[in-house]
Amino acid sequence: MNEHRYTIVVGVDGSPASKAALRWAVWQARLVDGGITALMAWDAPLIYNWEAPGLEDFATTTAKHLHEVVNDVAGDSDVEISREVAQGHPARALLDAAESSNADLLVVGSRGHGGFTEALLGSVSQHCVHHARCPVVVVRGDS
Repeated sequence: MNEHRYTIVVGVDGSPASKAALRWAVWQARLVDGGITALMAWDAPLIYNWEAPGLEDFATTTAKHLHEVVNDVAGDSDVEISREVAQGHPARALLDAAESSNADLLVVGSRGHGGFTEALLGSVSQHCVHHARCPVVVVRGDS
């Protein structure tokens, strides 16, 4: 019998909000004896009739940054954290990762801008909340 392990996908971009989301995901994973997939997405600008040189460099740089952020936030954690780099829009990459891994939970950070806009979610978190096939937790950045 294939036993399902509780899986959390968390979006990481290096911002304070995404670091708070990763910290929260580590806390939750510890509670439920689950694992985490930390995902960082990158995208090259689309310019007609132009090929971006060295797309591999974008992926390599992104993977290095993801590794640094995860080590900084959760380096001493006993929670299993896999790292994934995806090319494309962050919201789409997070939704795809959550669906393909049959995630139990998707965790994203939300950057507050103060005042009235503080009540609004960012575009990535809002898109995930509306389109994910699993529960979504939106974590506010550290103040």
